[in-house]
Amino acid sequence: MNQNAIDNLMENPGLIVLGIFVAFILLEAIAGCLRQPKAQHRDVLLEVVGSSLLLGLTVPLIMLITDAGLHRVAPQWRDALADMPWLLGFGLFLVFDDMTQYWWHRLSHKVPVLYSLHRAHHSAPYMSVRIVYRNNSFYYLLMPGIWLSAGLVYLGLAPVYYVYLIIKMLVIFGAHSSLPWDEKLYRLAPLRPLMWLLERTISTPSTHAAHHGLSADDGVTHYKGNYGNLLFFWDILFGTAKITRRRPDAYGIEHLKAVSWQQELFWPLVRRPRKTPVLTVEEVVR
Repeated sequence: MNQNAIDNLMENPGLIVLGIFVAFILLEAIAGCLRQPKAQHRDVLLEVVGSSLLLGLTVPLIMLITDAGLHRVAPQWRDALADMPWLLGFGLFLVFDDMTQYWWHRLSHKVPVLYSLHRAHHSAPYMSVRIVYRNNSFYYLLMPGIWLSAGLVYLGLAPVYYVYLIIKMLVIFGAHSSLPWDEKLYRLAPLRPLMWLLERTISTPSTHAAHHGLSADDGVTHYKGNYGNLLFFWDILFGTAKITRRRPDAYGIEHLKAVSWQQELFWPLVRRPRKTPVLTVEEVVR
């Protein structure tokens, strides 16, 4: 690949992210992980519609509104940070995007109204890269980190953001994937010090799977913690981390009645109660 092709690719990080996403799906399919348990029709709709809305509408809309708004009120700020050292710019995205997403995620598990915007992400009875963007259509629209990232892009940090986004999505896809890539690495004695550091730095399949567990009674599930996206370090720093190196017996939402996929995606615009009862842990495992 020549330099022009590389430059063009880096100017369209969405293509790289899409490629990583598809690669994880293919790996899950090859490994047979998609069989546990089988996705229902509603799950497919939640994942396809939710992901399409985020990538095709929400993110471009936020970028457009932010760019137009800042250009109107502060045209002199455009590219003001373009000469900032790369590592410092990367650090700004870690703080203004990843750390704020940690707090947004944590708040969404504390405030019932916000959890209604986030419950679609947890209603899946499985872990898979397919659930990464599975959220209510307003969840990302209200997420501060995306707006702040758009502001940093306006200030001239677009090249840094593209690299940051690729790294972040690679970690997040890996953390949600049903492929337990960290399990064998834990068993290799030479890698134990590295894995000890890694699992306290970034999200891994075991730490994030604990956040998606169905019942805290299993000793692994920790849905009131392990909120980190790219950096698990935020959980370490703010006291919400739980590391067991094990996975929950089942995944889903505990003690909440099921609702329609339309409500999960479009609440509060759609309020359609679903009569299907919530499955118990034993029913999910079986």
